[in-house]
Amino acid sequence: MKISLQLIVVIIGSFIVFSQASKDVKKLPPVIFVPGDGGSQLEAKLNKSTTVHYVCDKTTKDYFTLWLDVNHLLPIAIDCWVDNIKLNFDEATNKTFNQPGVETRIPNFGDPSRVEYLDPSRLAITGDYFSHIGDTLVSLGYIRGENLHGAPFDFRKGPSELGIFFENLTNLIESTYIENGNSSVVLIAHSMGGPLSLILLNNKTQSWKDKYIRALVTLSGAYGGSVKALKVFATGDDLGVYLLNETVLKQVQTTLPSSAFLMPNQFLWGDEVLVSTPDKNYTINNVESFFNDINYPIGWKMFLNEKDFTKKLVPPGVEVHCLYGVGVSTIKQLIYKSNKFPDQPLFVYEDGDGTVNIRSLEVCKDWLTKQKQEVHTQGFDGSDHMAILKDVRVINYIRDRISIWSNLYS
Repeated sequence: MKISLQLIVVIIGSFIVFSQASKDVKKLPPVIFVPGDGGSQLEAKLNKSTTVHYVCDKTTKDYFTLWLDVNHLLPIAIDCWVDNIKLNFDEATNKTFNQPGVETRIPNFGDPSRVEYLDPSRLAITGDYFSHIGDTLVSLGYIRGENLHGAPFDFRKGPSELGIFFENLTNLIESTYIENGNSSVVLIAHSMGGPLSLILLNNKTQSWKDKYIRALVTLSGAYGGSVKALKVFATGDDLGVYLLNETVLKQVQTTLPSSAFLMPNQFLWGDEVLVSTPDKNYTINNVESFFNDINYPIGWKMFLNEKDFTKKLVPPGVEVHCLYGVGVSTIKQLIYKSNKFPDQPLFVYEDGDGTVNIRSLEVCKDWLTKQKQEVHTQGFDGSDHMAILKDVRVINYIRDRISIWSNLYS
């Protein structure tokens, strides 16, 4: 069989282009997305003996999307959803467990799409998450599943129950490092993913971090918790969707250890009054009384399980880029006109990103003189807690840093 000279030239040329493209991809530092509270897809399978409503399914043959499918948040359907997703607390073991007959799983650990879109159908506007950053990285040459990964987890849990997640994330970091020519990994974390990443890094040796981690980039990192977590336990939260009933959502939110984990850090708030009634003031130091007075002592027990994980907020020992929104009214204090809970309180506001208070977002600033690795912090005016994920200024910042890190591999 004869091969023309022209064909040989084309083949050789294509090989050179392919090799160069592969080389360029390897220059890019691999990235892993670490999501926050509510930032992972969650699936469930049912085998229940009873339901809260006749329209609710008792059994399902296969797993289905429990979070996020907006159809589950419609009237009546939301009652079924609440009963399927909420947790129970075992006081003997101090652990939470699913409702009877509900089996849950986190699909496809490592797949970035599971944290880029919370709604697998990608049709719901509310289901958009890391996708804008993911698409930007792909435009730079990243390949999903090769040098771009996601680390979804059961966001209902606090760190006391996330041992398997930390183990899986460690394995993902190490395998990603090896599969990308021994290139250290960039963690890009949002919200609760910030303190979870901090916990992971604080439990690694410096030699491990020096080898495997290029940098930690956090967006709206809730390092020191948020006063809004107190509001969740007092009144619930509508997640910024006015059509949702916060009282209904409270039935789920108050059962989640992650809500307790995100309570205000005592080192940041001290004896500052967070909840006020005519007869009593509540600080983070007497928060047990708050839980007793709202008739939810289990909340105190969950808080005890989680509060020490980021108690001292020790710097991570890696290069840090701490990005967050500022200039957005954020709840500072709840004021009740009567001594009865859960009457709707009045709110006092301060600076933050609408969800996390500025003092929590700026914890990274304290690391500037406490670690030898670089620490960069930057506030973005008007960028709220979720909007930061698609803020052009933030995406450009990440793009610029990727360019700098890529040159280091040249």
